[in-house]
Amino acid sequence: MIKLIRSLFLTNRLFTALGSIAVLFVISFIVPEIFFFIQLLFFVLLAAVATDFLLLYRVKKGLEGERTLADRLSNGDENEIQIHFHSYYTFKILLRVFDETPDQFQRRDVEFNLVMPGGTSKVIRYFLRPVKRGEYSFGAVNVLVHSPLQLIARKFRFSADKLVPVYPSYIQMRRYELLAIHHRLTDTGIKKIRRIGHNQEFELIKEYVSGDDFRTVNWKATARRSRLMVNQYQDERSQAVYSLIDKGRVMQMPFHGMSLLDYAINASLVISNIAVKKSDKAGLITFQDKIGSFLPAGRLSNQMTVIQETLYNQKTAFLETDYSTLYSMVRKSISHRSLLLLFTNFESIHGLKRQLPYLMNLNRAHLLVVIFFENTELKSLLENKTEDLKEIYFQATAERFSYEKKLIVRELQKHKIHTILTAPEKLTVNTINKYLELKARNLI
Repeated sequence: MIKLIRSLFLTNRLFTALGSIAVLFVISFIVPEIFFFIQLLFFVLLAAVATDFLLLYRVKKGLEGERTLADRLSNGDENEIQIHFHSYYTFKILLRVFDETPDQFQRRDVEFNLVMPGGTSKVIRYFLRPVKRGEYSFGAVNVLVHSPLQLIARKFRFSADKLVPVYPSYIQMRRYELLAIHHRLTDTGIKKIRRIGHNQEFELIKEYVSGDDFRTVNWKATARRSRLMVNQYQDERSQAVYSLIDKGRVMQMPFHGMSLLDYAINASLVISNIAVKKSDKAGLITFQDKIGSFLPAGRLSNQMTVIQETLYNQKTAFLETDYSTLYSMVRKSISHRSLLLLFTNFESIHGLKRQLPYLMNLNRAHLLVVIFFENTELKSLLENKTEDLKEIYFQATAERFSYEKKLIVRELQKHKIHTILTAPEKLTVNTINKYLELKARNLI
């Protein structure tokens, strides 16, 4: 009985009717002739409520519902959430649906109104965009069901207490992977770069057989053996591509609700997957005041799974970055020349010069690409028209900071260090473009 009462809700329509009867009851003290009419209205209302109650509760399992979503959500992307309903009532019902989303979204407006004919099924679809990795706890789907009378409502609860992890953007990873497979990377802004030279390296000299390319004939070996000999080539050995992710305080700045660190983590996942698909080996190093994670470069079948799990578990206190620790780690652990994609951020030329000796040493032993971020807030400020002295001052300050970024690029290029200065939303595309460019130029 208690459970039944808890599932019963009185509607605004019923309260309005009761309020009207109460007003008429007060008036009846002045006009006694209407007292009988008020009694009649009250009993009609009771009969209507009883009818509504029977309509809603005579079917034990009146409504079936379930929230469905992926086993894990993709950070920074729109993730689809579906709520499925099936009505066992024989008449039209009206639904008010309230979904208890995780606290991280700070949303209390996930509410839907739905009309369902008897015996039908319907699906509600909406999207959530997480901006932080971690575990997200969904509450219950709460539903208030009304009959056509709409005097009372019956409450249902479905899919209560579901814990879902939010991983680095696997949606982006899959999208770029599919585009690469179908040779449609240019659709997303990836440049089509002509490769310089060939993509094979010498393996051995063998005797010519029918079908071999005449352009590979080795004339010196042919003269020595008195038989036609040709060079045989094999695909280039895979190169190591490491994503070096700075987890220091410079990566704490937010953009569209997501930190620069999470943008770097998402881009690292995508570029690692592209590298593996291009027959290269992908590895990972994260650091701040000390080394966080080190994953040797590889291209085994489970390498991307390991990278994804490693990126998901990254935690940081956003401390001051120590590049000497990074340099020591790279020198000790990476013996072969590799492509190092360093995701970091510099706001001033003085901040760069403190770290420049370590970057130069890294670039001597490996091919280093320093990737850092434009301040898009300053860019929009520079484009605004100034109307008073205060705005002129702000714009002059923004120009100075913008100029600092250009000086940083110039300083890195002066020391032959490859550089990407990018807006956060273009980070993935610009990183892939740089990787493809370096491969086309046979620099890795």
